[in-house]
Amino acid sequence: MTRVFPAHAYGEGPRERCYWPTTATPPDYPAAEGDITCDVAVIGAGFTGLSTALHLAEAGQDVRVFEAQIPGWGASGRNGGFCCLGGSAASDAMLRKMHGESARREWCRTEVESVNFTRALIDSHGIAPDIHSDGETVLAHTPKAAASFADRAIRIKSDYGLTPTFIPGSELSQMGMKGPFYAALTTPLGVALNPFKYANGLAQAASRAGVRIHANTPVTAIQQTGLFTLTTPNARITARRLIVATNGYSSDDLPGWMRARYIPTQSNVIVTRPLTDDELAAQGWTTRQMCYDDRFFLHYFRLMPDNRMLFGMRGGLFSSPGFDARMHRTIRRHFEAMFPAWAHVETPHSWNGLLSLAPDLTPYAGPIPDMPGAFTGLSYHGNGVAMASYAGAILADLALDRTPRALYPEIMRKPPRRWPLGRFRRAMLWPPYALATLTGG
Repeated sequence: MTRVFPAHAYGEGPRERCYWPTTATPPDYPAAEGDITCDVAVIGAGFTGLSTALHLAEAGQDVRVFEAQIPGWGASGRNGGFCCLGGSAASDAMLRKMHGESARREWCRTEVESVNFTRALIDSHGIAPDIHSDGETVLAHTPKAAASFADRAIRIKSDYGLTPTFIPGSELSQMGMKGPFYAALTTPLGVALNPFKYANGLAQAASRAGVRIHANTPVTAIQQTGLFTLTTPNARITARRLIVATNGYSSDDLPGWMRARYIPTQSNVIVTRPLTDDELAAQGWTTRQMCYDDRFFLHYFRLMPDNRMLFGMRGGLFSSPGFDARMHRTIRRHFEAMFPAWAHVETPHSWNGLLSLAPDLTPYAGPIPDMPGAFTGLSYHGNGVAMASYAGAILADLALDRTPRALYPEIMRKPPRRWPLGRFRRAMLWPPYALATLTGG
């Protein structure tokens, strides 16, 4: 495999203290062995791969999923659990310039569709991922940002057909949002959830539909001679169609088209022990809303149903035990600055995972060029709970040679370009990430 980060990033170290695996015990899925033939082979058991497999099986296809670890082991089981608008990191101006206003507005409709789609998927399959939060709240960390919220609310209404609720700084404390903030704006769409329970719920729904999931089965080679041949340590798989759903954990040579079309970057999360009622009152933070601040390299945080506080931030372009420890100290510093009354509170859970950035800062779901019958979905820019699930349904329809039934926006149909610098491309992000980490974004 040709991967961008050091081997540590793809091992157990960054996940060792993750909170989510302590909340659920998934079933055992066997490793693949021997000669296997199927209609569709899916590489990767995260949101994209599991959603694709589920929808293909429901359409009568014989589907196998091959996962190097276990379902939800990667970013799908390590994120902050924000099922919300998102998927692109491009500004409105960038989207308008690159794709035109009509395509930008179509993309906004797709964001809404992805959240509604994911909620319906959860409900229809009886998945119980500890849902809470009534929409998503952005908090202004400067007076200038607070002043911009009026225009932001107008844009949200125009782009998404949603009417956000503005909360002035003087009312934040009574809303249970006391902190270094000057205003809040809540968009009434989306929920917070346990991403590991959601990923495992998808895996179990796929299994019930007939999908056979193989854990501890890394794909080490892909060949195409009409049909696809996949090589794993103990199996040889032949399939008519191929789905590559590895996102930030991709390899530049599986297949070769992937080379430099994504940059993996880390997102870092800590989770506290359960907070007491007195500790919640001391800080003045009691809301169950999923929140983020308006910084360029944002913080995201939420008080979970069991009174644990989750706090995450972007940053981290190196990977080793030492850098993980350094990033933990950094995120603790940011956490204590935002919630000083909890400076004494332990954070026994601290981890990171790899998300993916595309050169145009927009996601892709579609065919792998020059590889007929192969498809991929990737680069959700840290907002993949809803958009990756939605992309899976699109990929399933494409693999069935039919027009996607879900809205398939022009922006998602454009294959990503290649980043400069090849396998050294993450060096491009070191200066801005280092500055943001030091200054708080």
